[in-house]
Amino acid sequence: MTTTTPADVAPEELERYRRELTGYCYRMLGSAFEADDAVQETMVRAWRKADGFEGRSAVRSWLYRIATNVCLDMLRSQKRRARPVDLGPASRVESFTDTKRADHEWVGPMPDDRVLPTTADPAELTAAKESVRLAFVAALQHLPARQRAVLILREVLAWQASEVAELLETSVASVNSALQRARATLAARDVERTAPVTADQQVLLGRYLTAFESYDVAGLVALLHEDAVLSMPPYELWIQGRDELARWFVGPGAGCEGSRLLPVRANGLSGFGSYRPDGRGGHDPWGIQLLEFRGDLIAAQHSFIDPRLFPEFGLPTHLDPGQPWPA
Repeated sequence: MTTTTPADVAPEELERYRRELTGYCYRMLGSAFEADDAVQETMVRAWRKADGFEGRSAVRSWLYRIATNVCLDMLRSQKRRARPVDLGPASRVESFTDTKRADHEWVGPMPDDRVLPTTADPAELTAAKESVRLAFVAALQHLPARQRAVLILREVLAWQASEVAELLETSVASVNSALQRARATLAARDVERTAPVTADQQVLLGRYLTAFESYDVAGLVALLHEDAVLSMPPYELWIQGRDELARWFVGPGAGCEGSRLLPVRANGLSGFGSYRPDGRGGHDPWGIQLLEFRGDLIAAQHSFIDPRLFPEFGLPTHLDPGQPWPA
């Protein structure tokens, strides 16, 4: 059996784990921005400590130990992140105000291509998508930080209890106890699973794109479930019901008329980067829309109103007049 010596821990050896570490830190922290910071800090600490790495464990488990400590440090000083639907009952359109909550209070979106494995195994990919769903990531935020780490490592990444115990410098019994408590908490949250997107739902996605860009409100509403939900972090408000969403689209949401959409994939969901008219013939980034389907209709539209997200998704930060849309 060969071991890794300090001289073998080269930057490229560390970089090969960036995608999976980003997924781990995102599940821990609930924010793409904070996950980026955590992974970068992990890489810096790992490179600085390379001389102290004696090959007693694999590079991967060594990096996860560092990443876990970074995340635990970050979580000590912040509140639990949530989704608008977790904070109270649905609101009426007329109650909308410009009131926003701070960025660190919301679970944010994460592009699929930054966290999902590059695998051809459909079952593995489906499981990975489930583990970054907005509802699941939000439910994880209800767990104490160490329980969160235990559940992710054991249930999502399939580590052995003994491996997790070594990483957290605790006992196997303590790991098993933390896992049992974490499972009970998540069971109480009753997080529903989602089915893979069907061919019919892909067609529905195209119809949504056409209706939104032409701002055909009647066409948009026809695509919604009777109890469809709309949320828009950082705004506190969320609304529910096809009729209420229709009122939104012709009321406070009317500023979206004339928007253009570019496709994205995030949190195992399909969606769009939404660009609003800039008044000069071009379009400015506005928000990331993620859609949830139920059967042959749209069950939820989660809009994250934050232009800073667009570089995270590899999207242009402005669309000039006449500029061809990226493929």
